[in-house]
Amino acid sequence: MKTVFNGRHGLHAATHEFFRGRLVPAFEIPARADFVLNALRERPLGELLAPVDHGMAPLERVHAPAYLRFLQGAWDEWQQLGGEGDAFPAVWPVRTLRSDVEPRSFAARMGLYSMDSGTPLTSGSWEAAYWGAQSALTALDQVLAGERGAYCLTRPPGHHAGADFFGGYCFVNNAAVAAQAARDAGLARVAILDVDYHHGNGTQAIFYERADVFFASIHGDPQTEYPFFLGHADEQGAGAGLGFNANFPLPVGVDNERWFDALEQALGRLQAFDPQLLVVSLGVDTYGGDPISHFKLDRPEFARLGERLARLGWPTLFLQEGGYATEAIGWNVHAVLQGFAQAAR
Repeated sequence: MKTVFNGRHGLHAATHEFFRGRLVPAFEIPARADFVLNALRERPLGELLAPVDHGMAPLERVHAPAYLRFLQGAWDEWQQLGGEGDAFPAVWPVRTLRSDVEPRSFAARMGLYSMDSGTPLTSGSWEAAYWGAQSALTALDQVLAGERGAYCLTRPPGHHAGADFFGGYCFVNNAAVAAQAARDAGLARVAILDVDYHHGNGTQAIFYERADVFFASIHGDPQTEYPFFLGHADEQGAGAGLGFNANFPLPVGVDNERWFDALEQALGRLQAFDPQLLVVSLGVDTYGGDPISHFKLDRPEFARLGERLARLGWPTLFLQEGGYATEAIGWNVHAVLQGFAQAAR
């Protein structure tokens, strides 16, 4: 299995974030990707590739141009205003406040284009996110060219980013960009399976009214877990997309077997859809030792996940999302990919 590595991921290097109202050391750090890269180098699964630049057009197929323009220029604008350290949003256009007019104030636009205060914008956020999307597109190229599977190793993650907002450590939605690019390449049906502990609210929202991209997610119950305001079981799509969205929220403390029961339910829905490509938002923060998540999966279960996905028989693109037990993330990801590669032979 070939891996496309975003070598610029380290340009996004936050020092702190707001977590439950407190300023704490950042969880989403460059070491996350470095540990995965080290695991793949110690026990190689295939060729390691650099991303090819596909330009802005594939990103604009998913994200609002005004939002992308904001991300491109946000750091320079923050610096021109005398900003010190990383930039955080502080005000949001909720409820009766308007969101259809883009303010001139930088602080107001930070709020307009964000969903939380836990996602610091750093000097290299845009470059890291842009090349993350290019890495996803390059990995997609491998699958479209006939590879059984490919893996995109990048950060920051992407599945919380919506069409016009960032949050949950995410700026550009790599899964959505790749799925749309696959559709534009001629595939009629694409499925996205999100196995991150946190619901992929951005991905769901982007495809919620469409029948050509099926989104399924297994995640912590939004009654108690981030992102709180999306990911309930009754969200089944709307309009043309009704029936093409499936959420499987689970309570805190779920063990291996209950999680895999939910996986089988999700896969049943995807098999009925019969996709020509499976995109996997691969979060390994379901691991029992993750510091900000609350499932109890053991390391051998990640290999089991990879094997199960391989038995579906679909071309599969893996995109890195969460996983914050930094020293464990490398071997957990490696286990998924190795399980898939061995079962796909």
